[in-house]
Amino acid sequence: MTIVPTNEAEAADAIRAAQSSRRTLSIEGGGTRLAFGRPIQTDDTLSSRGLSGITRYDPAELVFSAWAGTPVAEIEAALDEKGQMLPFEPMDHRAIYGTGGAPTIGGIAATGASGPRRIQAGAARDLLLGVRFVNGRGEVVKSGGRVMKNVTGLDLVKVNCGAHGTLGFLTEVTFKVLPKPERTLTLILEDLDDERAVKAMSAALGSPFSVSAAAHLPAGGGGERARTVLRLEHFAESIAYRGRELAKVLGAFGRAHEIEDDESRALWRAIRDVEGLAQPNSDMLWRVSVPPTHAPALLARLKQAGLSFRYMLDWGGGLIWIASAESAAASTAVREALGRDGHATLMRASDGLRASLDVFQPQDAALMKLTAGVKASFDPDGILNPGRMYAGL
Repeated sequence: MTIVPTNEAEAADAIRAAQSSRRTLSIEGGGTRLAFGRPIQTDDTLSSRGLSGITRYDPAELVFSAWAGTPVAEIEAALDEKGQMLPFEPMDHRAIYGTGGAPTIGGIAATGASGPRRIQAGAARDLLLGVRFVNGRGEVVKSGGRVMKNVTGLDLVKVNCGAHGTLGFLTEVTFKVLPKPERTLTLILEDLDDERAVKAMSAALGSPFSVSAAAHLPAGGGGERARTVLRLEHFAESIAYRGRELAKVLGAFGRAHEIEDDESRALWRAIRDVEGLAQPNSDMLWRVSVPPTHAPALLARLKQAGLSFRYMLDWGGGLIWIASAESAAASTAVREALGRDGHATLMRASDGLRASLDVFQPQDAALMKLTAGVKASFDPDGILNPGRMYAGL
């Protein structure tokens, strides 16, 4: 059964009823990310789609609040009217999962979905100022507010961002926003290998010219040339100067050519949504975070291990997307190549494979004990998305 509360009180009632009857609940927003995390079986589904609408928007304060089930497209349209945007450029997972529906702002907060601009503007959790949610006891909890401030103790805003609905049912979220760029320019270097591409991206990001995104798209099987792409944004009068000076910084890596505005934005949407690795959707897909300069060595280790895979780099090399034919051996190869160098999340695979191995980065015993303690404090009976992140939790 799917339960669709239309207000926060109904959501609290539904969770209290589930707790009292020991019924487990799947937490769902727009349904676009249901294959993210470990597969779970629950008695009922609790959906946020009945909680929709912007509850407060102050353009002058660069902040808005909205019910968790509000479609992201609705929020972006309202922000666009005032020349503003979600700074962290949230990823739309529909391409990699082949799903319909509409991404919701609560889903963005629950998964911590962040795109290419993260390296400059911060991640979703950095811009999330406040949350309201219902915990596993059916209690309504409010944390944070409409400004950033220092906190002591457990930061309930940050801990719920990326918790995948395992700690509570988000009802309302508050985010900081920023002005939209007046102009967008992307510089493209061609035919760089992984090592030189990371060096070029590091040089660009270390320059004073405010690069807002840096990615590397290796040569494809269809004859596509390798491209290392670097984005400049914001005031139109500064773009020409910054582009010219950045090209000088990158001179040792070749001559850069430029694309602008609509063409540039289309390229970065494709990078944000990992469209180049979306098909075939039978491939397993990994999201790997490492120190940027370590990316070429990790890719080299995977090649030495004999794994056949496709990949792309974002965040200056700090984020690696890896697609390969699904197998337990390929999963082992990714984990072994990574070692203790970063974090790997299995973003897409069959239910059977996601149920049989760690989807999220394995935690040591001490950290898992802490994670279990946090889960127990929010959801003592384990009724909210049980096992979504870690088996038995």
